[in-house]
Amino acid sequence: MKTTNSNDPSAYLAPGRYVDSDHPAVIAFARRVADPAMTPREIAVKLYYAVRDEFLYDPYYFDTRVEGLKGSHVIEAGRGFCVPKAALLAAAARALGVPARVGYADVRNHLTSQRLYEMMGTDLFVFHGYTELWVDGQWLKATPAFNRSLCEKAGIHPLEFDGSADSVFHEFDVSGRRHMEYVHDHGTYADLPRDELLASWREHYKTFADWGQVAGSGADFAQEVGKPS
Repeated sequence: MKTTNSNDPSAYLAPGRYVDSDHPAVIAFARRVADPAMTPREIAVKLYYAVRDEFLYDPYYFDTRVEGLKGSHVIEAGRGFCVPKAALLAAAARALGVPARVGYADVRNHLTSQRLYEMMGTDLFVFHGYTELWVDGQWLKATPAFNRSLCEKAGIHPLEFDGSADSVFHEFDVSGRRHMEYVHDHGTYADLPRDELLASWREHYKTFADWGQVAGSGADFAQEVGKPS
């Protein structure tokens, strides 16, 4: 269900099919990282950094099955791309009583790897996933996709989140070159809209049907972006 105009936080505490905050692995992860007695802001920040850095960003681990898009699957795999990592952050937050929802935007990424660019046929990432967390009476955007080690190899400042302002994209790399820009925001959802995501990916990426052959193929995105240009 799309929730772009809803600001009622109470609707974003229940488990979802993909934002599976009732999964034992999600609950264990959330409780290991943060204490339910902490403030929502403290919980949100701790979970953000844990999801960002404990699980590698891997656009080649592109599992679009129902199970593959669940937040809990990121814990199982130890990696994931932006969409399930955002679902994991939302799920972990809900597990500790912090309302959370998932959002998506089309993002132009100017520093994608050559292999990934050829696979997608564009530098436009459609339905790039982020999380919104209810902290101190407001919804804050947080994007836990790119782990610190990947950012360091790519020459990008890691995206920080302090629980007081939106944290959505890396606008410039460490050299001042434009890195990412948001083209279109699709809004927020109580749970991951798998059918909508798949339809959009099929529309924008002509080779989408072949991506399943790439997922888990052993390609190393961190190594690719770390190569000198």
